[in-house]
Amino acid sequence: MVKASGIAQVPFIDTHLDRNSIETQIQRILKKNTVTQPVLYKEWLLKAVSVIDLTTLSGDDTKSNVTRLCIKAANPINNKSIKTAAVCVYPNRVEDAFQAIKRMDLLDEIQIASVATGFPSGLYPLETRLQEVKFAVSKGATEIDVVLDRSLVLTGQWNKLYEEVIEMKKACGTAHLKVILGVGELGTYENVYNASMVAMYAGADFIKTSTGKEAVNATLPIGLVMCRAIRHYYELTGKKIGLKPAGGIKTARDAVNWLVLVYTELGVEWLSPTLFRIGASSLLGEIEKELDKLALQAIC
Repeated sequence: MVKASGIAQVPFIDTHLDRNSIETQIQRILKKNTVTQPVLYKEWLLKAVSVIDLTTLSGDDTKSNVTRLCIKAANPINNKSIKTAAVCVYPNRVEDAFQAIKRMDLLDEIQIASVATGFPSGLYPLETRLQEVKFAVSKGATEIDVVLDRSLVLTGQWNKLYEEVIEMKKACGTAHLKVILGVGELGTYENVYNASMVAMYAGADFIKTSTGKEAVNATLPIGLVMCRAIRHYYELTGKKIGLKPAGGIKTARDAVNWLVLVYTELGVEWLSPTLFRIGASSLLGEIEKELDKLALQAIC
């Protein structure tokens, strides 16, 4: 159990989470809440666009392609009222994003997120990871996507993990803290749940599935486990924590399925950029194609 001065103990799951049961529950949720009506499907797709963290995390990122990313975030589809929730870049590109969004006078509408803390492995000294957070914030980041040291989860060092996330939260200052669990490398659903609870008790504003670099990233069964952790935390504390799936969400239907999961498990309040995000790079293009198909069908 994790315990700290003035902080309640973190409730861990001591029983086995049955993989087959979780996967069956996902199938039941999707079957019961299938979105097929074109008008409703379009509404869900537009909602998906509004919660995207439009992302570029490539080794060849430059000022020009980050600027293009920001322009796309401001004008993601043929609807002037909709923008993506944020752009997400490496720390060295935060200033480029800040300047681009500032020129468009959209600093109040589009968040600037930066990955940090030794992304994607997290296997760097805590001191340098914290410096990275502070650097990104100093350049204009309003959200920091930190990555956990998964070895602490796999070796059961929960107290150390808790203290590290607390330090990351402090380093963020006024920026929101989004904690990447790296679920594909945590081994078990129990570890996913427990890492979620530790991150939330340590101050996470969001818990995020993946870096997008793991072999297994955002899957709906893992999302169900994380939603249940968020709901349990809310029941215990009254605090609403956000969810951000990232990695592996490739199609428009994938995006809608995630929205359906969050709606059924957490409620309509979570279907907003303040409590739900989708980390994606290519997803927006797929949603655009799907919206074009719907528009063509409506004409015909």
